[in-house]
Amino acid sequence: MKTLVTNQTAQVVFTRHRRGFMLGLALILATQVSGGNWPAWRGPEGTGVSQEKDLPLRWSTGENIRWRTPLPDRGNSTPIVWGNRVFVTQAIEKEGRRTLICFDRANGKLFWEAGVTYTEKEATHETNPHCSASPVTDGERVIASFGSAGLYCYDLTGKEIWHRDLGKQAHIWGNGAAPVIHGDLCILNFGPGERTFLIALDKTTGRTVWQIDEPGGDYGEKRPGQEKAEWIGSWSTPVVINVNGREEMIMTFPKRVCAFDPKTGQAFWTCSGLNPLVYTSPLFSDGLVVAMGGFNGSALAVRAGGKGDVTQTHRLWQIPKTKQRIGSGVIHNGHIYISNDPGIAECFELRTGKLVWEERLKGPGAKNSSWSSMVLSDSRIYVTNQSGDTFVLNASPKFELLSTNPLGEATNASMAVSDGDIFIRTYQNLWCVSDRKAAGR
Repeated sequence: MKTLVTNQTAQVVFTRHRRGFMLGLALILATQVSGGNWPAWRGPEGTGVSQEKDLPLRWSTGENIRWRTPLPDRGNSTPIVWGNRVFVTQAIEKEGRRTLICFDRANGKLFWEAGVTYTEKEATHETNPHCSASPVTDGERVIASFGSAGLYCYDLTGKEIWHRDLGKQAHIWGNGAAPVIHGDLCILNFGPGERTFLIALDKTTGRTVWQIDEPGGDYGEKRPGQEKAEWIGSWSTPVVINVNGREEMIMTFPKRVCAFDPKTGQAFWTCSGLNPLVYTSPLFSDGLVVAMGGFNGSALAVRAGGKGDVTQTHRLWQIPKTKQRIGSGVIHNGHIYISNDPGIAECFELRTGKLVWEERLKGPGAKNSSWSSMVLSDSRIYVTNQSGDTFVLNASPKFELLSTNPLGEATNASMAVSDGDIFIRTYQNLWCVSDRKAAGR
């Protein structure tokens, strides 16, 4: 493995002068932007909910596009935004490179690129390129998971602060769980595969603070004595919630959803009822956690704040079998909204799990299936299909499609929003959708 931005090879690499002049300048520039940041996968709280109230409703390739900038290869990760910077993880497959790219949010021009070259074979599915995990930032550092190539931390100028080699990841469908920054910790769901664990690292040094080993499972190959391979795994990114003053880190694993103390890794509670494959991230609202399995799996709601096995005492409802779900949903005013892999949007009652409506979302593109996660903004839901058509729905128990917005490029990524702008990553380009002028940025 060759480092592109440094020649150091220690497991944890420190840069003594990381708070030097360039970082200080970057922080000054970042704070000049007044709008809200989108610092992580699914936004500030990890739930897909934005406080923006004036996002564009309509766009196309010739309307309300501030800029688009070419990307060097396809990819599934979602952009993140901090101040005047947009960050995207990117694999360049033919060269074996895994990178973090930083763009100027005002015009899409390249600020910098940093990463590593990793030439060892790492299993994944053809629809899931490497570097599908979104990066995370706290405005001082940016952390990106490059799978088997390691976890890397950079400052806002692209200078490496530290990196950790956590070992190889091996699953026939690859990986994609994003790192999370919470307080002084960076938390990562390392998996799926035979080696599966939750790990918390000191975000300033990369030192391990706690680790929770999981049983893991088959990764797509039939074992001796088996009639067929048993598919097990979680691609979920954990979410930290507050329940009556107690912080709980919610994580969905095969067959269960559970809560941990994010500072120590101590287990609080667990609730069974999921299937062996989990793609979506957990949702939280009104004291309730909603967990959804994938591969025509199950869904459930459980009251947070319990202790031990709360399946019988805190689980409100369970749906044994649903449509294929890869993208994560949102919760608004007592209703759950989700877009399934076949391109069917659904609305459920939060407290009962009762289906309120389901509608197929059809755009002008050839593929109406969807892997993207929803974004909720000002009672509007935004979700993109694999053809690059973004649908805007009214978040209401009555179905209402407000607009369909085509870009005509394939994508599996979810959008990011910040200060009235929408950022969409396709296989060809990074797009900035905006109905505002760029002046003042």
